[in-house]
Amino acid sequence: MNAPAASPRADVLLWLVAIGFFMQTLDGTIVNTALPAMARSLSVSPLSMQSVVVAYALTMAMLIPASGWLADRFGTRRVFIAALLLFSLGSLLCAISPTLGALAASRVVQGMGGAMLLPVGRLAVLRAYPRERFLQAMNFVTIPGLIGPLIGPTVGGWLVETASWHWIFLINLPVGAIGCLATLRAMPDFRSTPGRFDLAGYLLLAGSMVAISLGLDGLSELGFRHGTVLLLVLLGLVALAAYWLRAARHPAPLFPLTLFKLPSFAVGLIGNLFSRIGSGSMPFLIPLLLQVTVGYTPLQAGLMMIPTAIAGMFVKRIATPLVMRYGYRRLLIFNTVAVGMVIASFSLSGPGTPVWLRVLQLACFGALNSMQFSAMNTLTLKDLEGPQASAGNGLLSMVMMLSMSLGVAAAGGLLTTFTHAVAGESADTPAAAFRYTFATMGCITAASTWVFWQLSQEASSRRAQRGAKAETEAGVSGSG
Repeated sequence: MNAPAASPRADVLLWLVAIGFFMQTLDGTIVNTALPAMARSLSVSPLSMQSVVVAYALTMAMLIPASGWLADRFGTRRVFIAALLLFSLGSLLCAISPTLGALAASRVVQGMGGAMLLPVGRLAVLRAYPRERFLQAMNFVTIPGLIGPLIGPTVGGWLVETASWHWIFLINLPVGAIGCLATLRAMPDFRSTPGRFDLAGYLLLAGSMVAISLGLDGLSELGFRHGTVLLLVLLGLVALAAYWLRAARHPAPLFPLTLFKLPSFAVGLIGNLFSRIGSGSMPFLIPLLLQVTVGYTPLQAGLMMIPTAIAGMFVKRIATPLVMRYGYRRLLIFNTVAVGMVIASFSLSGPGTPVWLRVLQLACFGALNSMQFSAMNTLTLKDLEGPQASAGNGLLSMVMMLSMSLGVAAAGGLLTTFTHAVAGESADTPAAAFRYTFATMGCITAASTWVFWQLSQEASSRRAQRGAKAETEAGVSGSG
């Protein structure tokens, strides 16, 4: 990985931002294979550990919209150091958490830091490098974002077996300390005079995300009654509607509604939200399936995730030619159904499934899922120009994290619901619960095809080439 030629100070900045992005993406996947070990240590069921993942993803989704304003107001150096300190503090709190509730709260602190690492770092690179070299610089920065998910599950499994689950968080402490020292030396303190932050709009948007996620999570781990769940979901929808009405009147809303006048953006963003719910649950469900029902060790479960990541990285090379040949509408309709079918196929996986078939199944999911992300991201961003590009990119980043949170919460709720439904009726209750959960998540993903059906075939084909580089230029390719 060769950094673009620049001053030594600028080179250190690129490495610093790249390491921050690596920490963020690594921690999003390293936890998954350790969940059963955490559950045993905390004396809870491994099927009720989704709050550990949801808390991190939901916090990141909530804070991403505010990260750019904070960097402009307080300076990139201060905010990046604060992000590293919060991430490190959250990691320490996670390692010493005595209960599941304390662990979930610590993940919130960790997510607060993680939410600002890439957006603030990307802003610093944007201002430190001229426009003609920004793309090369961002390509360098986003490569670790692909490596993190590749090694995260395996590293997590190895640490659980050789030491304990606490070390998946403790390894962040020395990296965070080195990062803080490097930030003081190399991070430019860019700042500007931002406009007034739409705090009321932000609170409405964040409140809607929290209420809906808590409602879904309340079905399982929190043990909410159905009336409470329904009330939370309704409150979330009301808050979202209130934000929409406010944004229509506000002179400078958090995310202007004019973005949705672009059909490609509207379809791409809504498609991202719904189709990612199923795929976002898979990094949570697969390691649990392999350890709880098949009997794999944490390390073996982590190693089984490698084919998914490798296949995903390979397909990114051919995604653009396929989009240019078939157009967004045709490709996304076919691929969304295919992703849903592969997710549902895991309902047929069990202890007797040959290893080669399981590896093939995981590789197919990784390839199709990567194709889905690449096509959806370019569709969403390809027609944005000027100030719209920044707002649209921020909204897409938020939706990506929100959909992962919703996917894990929904999968956890379904696991609990099906576990109670089949208790006493099946000789192997956990295996039956997993079968029904995978089948349901696959159907949810396939059903999201109706969103991409709204695309115009003619416009999709004509603009495919224009959108080929949009994802990379916007700097989101590394985050999936």
